[in-house]
Amino acid sequence: MATTTEVTMTKNNSKPSTQPEVQGGPVWDWAAGHGPVTGALSATTGMFAVATTGAATAMPPGWALAVGAAGAIGHTAAGIRLRNAGRTIAARAASWLVGAGWTTWAMTHGPLTWTALGSLAAIGVGMGTATRSTNLYEEAREEEAIAAEQRAVAAELSAERRTIAAEWVDRIQRVCGITVRVLAVEQWPTGTGFTLDAELPGGTTYDQIAARAAALSADAHLPHGCTAVAGPGVHQGRTLIDVSTVNALETETPYPTDYAPLSLLTGIPWGYRSNAEQILTYLREQCALVVGPTGSGKTNMVHVILAGFARATDVLTFVIDLNAGSAGLSWVLPALQHQPAPGERPLRPGIDWLAGTVEEAHTMLDAVLRIGHQRKISYQALMAREDTDLLPIGPSIPQIMLVIDEGAEILTSMDKAMKKLAAKILEVIRMLRAMGVRTVLTALGSTGSVLGNLMIRREAKVRVALTGGEKEGMDLSKLFPGTRGLKVDQAPYKGAGFMGTPESAAALFKCWRILPSQIREIVAATSERHPVLDAVSATAAGDAYARRWDADRIAWMHQPQPAAPVSELDEGGEGRRGLNLSALRDEREDGPEPEQGPVSEVDRLADAFMREIDEHFGTAPEPTRRPERERPERPGLNLSALRDNDGDDSPAPQGGAGPEWLADAIAAIADAGSAGMKPSAVADHVGRSRQAVREALKAAAERGELVYRDNGPHSVYVHPDHA
Repeated sequence: MATTTEVTMTKNNSKPSTQPEVQGGPVWDWAAGHGPVTGALSATTGMFAVATTGAATAMPPGWALAVGAAGAIGHTAAGIRLRNAGRTIAARAASWLVGAGWTTWAMTHGPLTWTALGSLAAIGVGMGTATRSTNLYEEAREEEAIAAEQRAVAAELSAERRTIAAEWVDRIQRVCGITVRVLAVEQWPTGTGFTLDAELPGGTTYDQIAARAAALSADAHLPHGCTAVAGPGVHQGRTLIDVSTVNALETETPYPTDYAPLSLLTGIPWGYRSNAEQILTYLREQCALVVGPTGSGKTNMVHVILAGFARATDVLTFVIDLNAGSAGLSWVLPALQHQPAPGERPLRPGIDWLAGTVEEAHTMLDAVLRIGHQRKISYQALMAREDTDLLPIGPSIPQIMLVIDEGAEILTSMDKAMKKLAAKILEVIRMLRAMGVRTVLTALGSTGSVLGNLMIRREAKVRVALTGGEKEGMDLSKLFPGTRGLKVDQAPYKGAGFMGTPESAAALFKCWRILPSQIREIVAATSERHPVLDAVSATAAGDAYARRWDADRIAWMHQPQPAAPVSELDEGGEGRRGLNLSALRDEREDGPEPEQGPVSEVDRLADAFMREIDEHFGTAPEPTRRPERERPERPGLNLSALRDNDGDDSPAPQGGAGPEWLADAIAAIADAGSAGMKPSAVADHVGRSRQAVREALKAAAERGELVYRDNGPHSVYVHPDHA
């Protein structure tokens, strides 16, 4: 015998069935439960079937009554366990008992009379009505229970928020002398702090609270590295005060391993705030300036920036690093050293161009300027069609991001060679914003010399100060003008500092830690993602861009390993015992010292760079190589190995250190008097490479045998007698 109980009808907006739709008739869901109507219909038809069968077979009527009583007891127990309402339990038990009573009566008097059928119909209607009523009551009870639970949670949170609000209203009044009204307290999802939305009294600005950020943090007994920073609210009469209670900057967080595609237009993450939220930079029209002293994590952040650009589908990255290209080599070498398997496509470097020398930097900047000027001409129709004065950037026309390590120092350098480079960088910054060329410059400190350039201050709206606890040369008021309450000691951790963007006020942040293994992974993961320079720009760049990866252009990236030390065995294979004196080694008439090894590409470029400086500065002609002169007697070790074959017993340089030609060099410097001699002149005099001469003279100066007079390109070495 069936009954109407706790199941409800399937709603029309339920998930569509996966079974194929049957055309031409209603679709029956045999897995669905009974509702009030179908439940009552099932119960009454079951009662009628049992009564009819029982009457025909002379079934004892008491059996139906026993089954109904058992059903009522079972549903009562189930309702108590499910914590149903009393009316629900009573209605279900009554349905079982009424149904069992009618079945017993019908088996006795016959179910096929109009009286039996009419009473059965009335019982069915009553069951459906009672079921509908109890279902609605149970739904209401459940909704009320959920609402009551939510009200309890809200009341608890409201009590906590009211306590926080009252505490900070009192604290701001005590520390800042300002009476605010806290309108809301929002707990951060990360659980590391909260934000106060406060209304300011008339004639008060949030700057008056921001200036007392350190005092507020101390009064609140916040942990080291946690701050209370006031910023602008929804209007000028309100302020948002971010209070961090957990120092999220203390721990080192690795760079996210989700190397999903990014876009310059939707923002590129550079780090995270003290509330663990990522900071996005929008560099379509803005340049960036990253400041950080040695040991602050600046190089790591440069790699994080390059990682974001490598993941972007609408960015090509050009890197200038005059320090042997170290900032970009990690993004180039994995591709250059990759050996593709048969059928595998070779890896593309993580950056599109790397300049490690002044000459290559000039070549790159000239190409970038040509690209920008040609884009202005060729894409006028496109910009007119898009009704914009900014070149539409995308995978087909990528933006060029020029990352210049220690570029701020280049812009402020007084060296003539650097001034030429700086002029081109400034022209790129000034002229090519609309054409999709922007720069990221780094510097060692936020000093007046770095920020004295108006172009840097005006264009670099995205600014980062990696402090690492270093106070020297970190004037945050110059880097973030108008922002008060920032102190270096708030971010004493490596990779931590302050960051401000046009969309986000300057505040504490932390940069992710990126490892060399992750750089290799990103290069491999983004190799197929890099865009290709558009045809207009590639044509304008010419061979300088097309041949940027030629073997002769990247030969410096494949420098051989340093030469092995000179063996202690002579050419005959016999061991040489005693001091390994350079004077006892065979030397060539011309060329570098054997201990220096062959002249490397770096030495050659350094010599060429020095010659270029000598030519452009117009200094006096270098002294030509002088004839050999008699060496003066000087105190020191009288080593036989240093004597000439003709029996000259002139001593070695003072202290017995340095190559054998050093004594002649020191004598020549002494003869030059107070004017001294430049290292290039000494190199020409002794017939050695400039690199070897510079190292020997530097060592002699450290021993006190010479005095180095630093005067930029006019620097000379002077004998102590004339210093």
